[in-house]
Amino acid sequence: MAGCGSGVCCCCCPRCCGERESRTPEELTILGETHEEEDEILPRKDYESLDYDRCINDPYLEVLESMDNKKAQRYEAVKWVMVFAIGVCTGLVGLFVDFFVRLFTQLKFRVVQSSVEECTEKGCLALSLLELLGFNLTFVFLASLLVLIQPVAAGSGIPEIKCYLNGVKVPGVVRLRTVVCKAMGVLFSVAGGLFVGKEGPMIHSGAVVGAGLPQFQSISLRKIQFNFPYFRSDRDKRDFVSAGAAAGVAAAFGAPIGGTLFSLEEGSSFWNQGLTWKVLFCSMAATFTLNFFRSGIQFGSWGSFQLPGLLNFGEFKCSESDKKCHLWTAVDLGFFILMGIVGGLLGATFNCLNKRLAKYRMRNVHPKPKLVRVLESLLVSLTTTVVVFVASMVLGECRQMSSTSQNGNDTLSLQEDVNSSIKTFFCPNETYNDMATLFFNPQESAILQLFHQDGTFSPVTLSLFFLLYFLLSCWTYGISVPSGLFVPSLLCGAAFGRLVANLLKSYIGLDHIYSGTFALIGAAAFLGGVVRMTISLTVILIESTNEITYGLPIMITLMVAKWTGDFFNKGIYDIHVNLRGVPLLEWETEVEMDKLRASDIMEPNLTYVYPHTRIQSLVSILRTTVHHAFPVVTENRGNEREFMKGNQLISNNIKFKKSSILTRAGEQRKRSQSMKSYPSSELRNMCDEHIATEEPPEKEDLLQQMLERRYTPYPNLYPDQSPSEEWTMEERFRPLTFHGLILRSQLVTLLVRGVCYSESQSSASQPRLSHAEMSEDYPRYPDIHDLDLTLLNPRMIVDVTPYMNPSPFAVSPNTHVSQVFNLFRTMGLRHLPVVNAVGEIVGIITRHNLTHEFLQARLRQHYQTI
Repeated sequence: MAGCGSGVCCCCCPRCCGERESRTPEELTILGETHEEEDEILPRKDYESLDYDRCINDPYLEVLESMDNKKAQRYEAVKWVMVFAIGVCTGLVGLFVDFFVRLFTQLKFRVVQSSVEECTEKGCLALSLLELLGFNLTFVFLASLLVLIQPVAAGSGIPEIKCYLNGVKVPGVVRLRTVVCKAMGVLFSVAGGLFVGKEGPMIHSGAVVGAGLPQFQSISLRKIQFNFPYFRSDRDKRDFVSAGAAAGVAAAFGAPIGGTLFSLEEGSSFWNQGLTWKVLFCSMAATFTLNFFRSGIQFGSWGSFQLPGLLNFGEFKCSESDKKCHLWTAVDLGFFILMGIVGGLLGATFNCLNKRLAKYRMRNVHPKPKLVRVLESLLVSLTTTVVVFVASMVLGECRQMSSTSQNGNDTLSLQEDVNSSIKTFFCPNETYNDMATLFFNPQESAILQLFHQDGTFSPVTLSLFFLLYFLLSCWTYGISVPSGLFVPSLLCGAAFGRLVANLLKSYIGLDHIYSGTFALIGAAAFLGGVVRMTISLTVILIESTNEITYGLPIMITLMVAKWTGDFFNKGIYDIHVNLRGVPLLEWETEVEMDKLRASDIMEPNLTYVYPHTRIQSLVSILRTTVHHAFPVVTENRGNEREFMKGNQLISNNIKFKKSSILTRAGEQRKRSQSMKSYPSSELRNMCDEHIATEEPPEKEDLLQQMLERRYTPYPNLYPDQSPSEEWTMEERFRPLTFHGLILRSQLVTLLVRGVCYSESQSSASQPRLSHAEMSEDYPRYPDIHDLDLTLLNPRMIVDVTPYMNPSPFAVSPNTHVSQVFNLFRTMGLRHLPVVNAVGEIVGIITRHNLTHEFLQARLRQHYQTI
């Protein structure tokens, strides 16, 4: 609610201010036109926050009173059923994507490989290249068209889901149309040969399933309506989104525990024990649903559960003939630490390059017609296809197949037979083309080659492959197609790790080392350097390898990679969140922020309503403000004389400068001017005249007065004139006794349903709405500007007290920022009133007031004041 001018405009020079006024904070962040760093620009304020806190109003209390043990158990049982259904549906989405990716990929490679074998002798390889281009460009074009239908389906979706679980509503991120475009788009992207993965979009798809399935409604299917009154709140919806995101990870990697930890570490800000069980159960359901159907479809052995996830690393096992071989030893830990450092540096470089590309796209590509985005995707596809084809045919080396390679791998847990993906382009018998084996295969097959192929890869081939894959995957991530980053990062890192193993064997003579282990550690180091995940990624990799002994080296490598990368920049997902200007809250504030108090960061310019307010006043307030919550107050005129003294306004030992009060008075003046067509827009206490004329006893204890009024019901109010410009400062800024918070959506619902009473009647005659009626329009409440309220009498009065939240979380103006931050983030709040010792509201804190950029700006102001 706070104005951005309070934090940034004071820091820019006069020469730059005029130019910057025409740009939004997001544009300034994108273009890098900031004072020192783009992080100093405040995040955008047009992102709506979610409310995890319950509104304990009268309709909610009526539900609680009518709920006995049987109803509570039934409600909990329905929630468990929903969690199981989310897991099953997420597994089916993964099955759909995997089935068609395999179908299209096998068709493409079968046709092109047959053409290459024929054209090798006839000299028509250009024709083979055209065939490959035809397949890839067609698939990528279809993926781009789906993103044009639903733009939020682009990318991996993890930054958007992370924002949602952090408490920010990203428009369209959990719609049915999004998951359809995401699932279909990612299968075309992967089948089109782009260096993207399908695991990241699976997380987004699972989150959308979790958000939509328990609602039993969709804006895309308006005609299908179910009378299902459960789970109609942000709190329940966000819990289901957490379960869906975890189920997406579990389905992608066959890692239910890793999925649960991913939802906890990377996404959800608010957690409890009951949610942990539900998320784990949902992840298990997704894993075994996908495993059951994939095992039955591919092997015909229904119920055998041989394929736990979309990506399976297979079993790491030394050859029985090599008695000196060990998966890893204590000596190898030193090399793993060095690989973690290099992986962190490579990840930081990847993130830096991708950030610059994202800025360029947002400045030069996105403002142009949408066709330009499709052309960019086709350009990336064209370049990738040509590089893959030429590198496979020209840059590869013919390597000798090992005996174990020829006999095949007997490990049944491998996702595919490693030997079946070996390519022999232009190589004689008993040899294979190492570059074509890596490039001219699905990415999962290339990862298995690097993990389990006993035959060697040339160091030159691995270096070229790593360089080309690094650059092309960095260029690809961010174009207008659904794309994941896990598999490209794993493949790029596996090539790096295999290169390290080859160098150690060739030049240092460490023949006992297991190349597959170094490939796995390299994959973990690079992926950790890019995404900066630790706990969940460690468990995901352990579950994917089915080898618990890898726990220690993977954990050490990921920690070192994260520490190294954090020294230079943030993780890739955090970078894209910042580029969007989303007001994301970190886990905790910096220590120096405790120099600030709640009164330093709060928004003092309040727009409030009275317990009993005319319809014309409510309509005017809703149409002239963009706030999503309004304090419900009464004027405490008995404290006026204590409140106004000299050049400062003093209330209960909390001092406010007159300038801040003047800005609040200006807000009231603007409000009165915008309501001139409503002559009776504010309602005051009937006993106000008596209080104003009678001098309160000077020695009367103010606290005692409040205790006496503690259980007094809200007073009856009657109409009076709007705030007038002729009011004195004492009249304009009276102490406001805080009674609760009322949301914009609640006020709009009351107006739509005609909840009001006439001036000649008692407020008891006002119609009462149930909790189901109040939440019937969730999550898309009507817009006040789209409503036709001509049938409502503007002189009617609305009693908001039964529907407001009478006991929201609140803080004192003297509360330290770290305490405010922890309360706001831990409880998942949307609005935090600042109330002084005698119940007077002096400000309100929203998510925007707690972002890192806003706090930094206020801290600079604090130092300047000192």
